[in-house]
Amino acid sequence: MKNAFVVASTASADSVQVDPVLRSQWFVVGQSSEVPPGQPVARRLLGTDIVLWRDSGEVHAWQDLCIHRGAKLSLGKIRDGCMVCPYHAWVYDGDGKCIHIPAQPDRLPPVRAGANVFHARERYGLVWVCVAEPSGDLPEFPLAEDESYRAFLCGPYRFEAKGPRLIENFLDVGHLAIVHAGLLGDEDHAVIPEYEVEERSADSKGPLARDIRIHQPDPDGTGIAAEVSYDYEVHAPLTASFVKSQGENKLFMGYTITPTEETSGEAWAVFAMNYGFEIPEEELRAFQQTVVMQDKAIVESQRPELLPLDLQEELHLRSDRMAIAYRRWLKATGLKYGVA
Repeated sequence: MKNAFVVASTASADSVQVDPVLRSQWFVVGQSSEVPPGQPVARRLLGTDIVLWRDSGEVHAWQDLCIHRGAKLSLGKIRDGCMVCPYHAWVYDGDGKCIHIPAQPDRLPPVRAGANVFHARERYGLVWVCVAEPSGDLPEFPLAEDESYRAFLCGPYRFEAKGPRLIENFLDVGHLAIVHAGLLGDEDHAVIPEYEVEERSADSKGPLARDIRIHQPDPDGTGIAAEVSYDYEVHAPLTASFVKSQGENKLFMGYTITPTEETSGEAWAVFAMNYGFEIPEEELRAFQQTVVMQDKAIVESQRPELLPLDLQEELHLRSDRMAIAYRRWLKATGLKYGVA
């Protein structure tokens, strides 16, 4: 049962609860392993409480609200494949329809008695939710499903910043030698060589950048310096990826932002490597944690907080061409959230 997404009456057009482009996107709300059978799980998405629950292997995502008196369904329980409200024990089936009201068991529940049901899917070990009609499919991360690669998840990383700033930071190769000096670059190798960007239309995926070559003292947490090549791709307004190559060794990172509130969100990462199988995942995650914390201090300090889509508002270099293409593409999509 799909009901209207409940929003605040004062929400502006660029609100996470209103922006139609944002609401039509898929967002990660947790790892699949965090939603066990028979146990409701509370999450936040686009400024709204949601509840995740699983029955017969299928994951459900609803607004965390009983339509009767507004109690949180995540405080309830799962019984016989149904969600039971903790307040008056209204019973909702897997489609969100109320099928039983204990206070009047002999009468059919009102037609309007239903949960607000969202689209939910699982892929890459993550739960993805879309609160409106999806504008597209889940992002394609083929290397994360390649059996010759070792895949693992990182996150969530919490930021007091809006999604477009976070994705642009991910696409920015110029900061690697400065912010991540000693790891993903060093100031003696700060020059960014010429590279080409392919810009695509607003109704397709975002821009691509190929073969950006830089030197990195420690490209992956192994501590072994290398000359690496980056290929970047934007999959959706708040989802991007890269493949970092060292000859035949390849490291994939899919990066996606989930706005939880108006001014904050969570970053999730899907990694895949075809080398370094002997390195414990804990060490790889610790390396990524270090990199993220270095970015966090910078991104949360940026002003304006809204990413300017008018290219005259900030200064740009040739090395910024992927960020410029991303801004142009965002403008063409009509996204209002996190931009100006």
